[in-house]
Amino acid sequence: QVQLVESGGGLVQAGASLRLSCVASGCSFSSYTMGWFRQAPGKERWSVATISASGRITRYADSVKGRFTISRDNAKNTVYLQMNSLKPEDTAVYYCAAGSSYVTMDYWGKGTLVTVSS
Repeated sequence: QVQLVESGGGLVQAGASLRLSCVASGCSFSSYTMGWFRQAPGKERWSVATISASGRITRYADSVKGRFTISRDNAKNTVYLQMNSLKPEDTAVYYCAAGSSYVTMDYWGKGTLVTVSS
């Protein structure tokens, strides 16, 4: 079965950087659109960034544009989220997802917690 395993979360101060990684197994990784989503306590989960199967098309939430970068390495079955200039409002559980398009995610990881202190 498809498994997505995130890593790289942690506690950082505002202004710091983190890079999240998500390794996929049990699927044809290079065929899937990949995405990073986040969910803060008491709030709904929403899309942070997505990347097409080829890696040529990326989309970002307005609140992270210019600070976050999504990328993928199809040879390593891995998708990354480079997060710079982190803010306390970026605090959330970050989930990796795989799907047939940027609006249809079929598989989800268990998440990794990012906490940004002020």
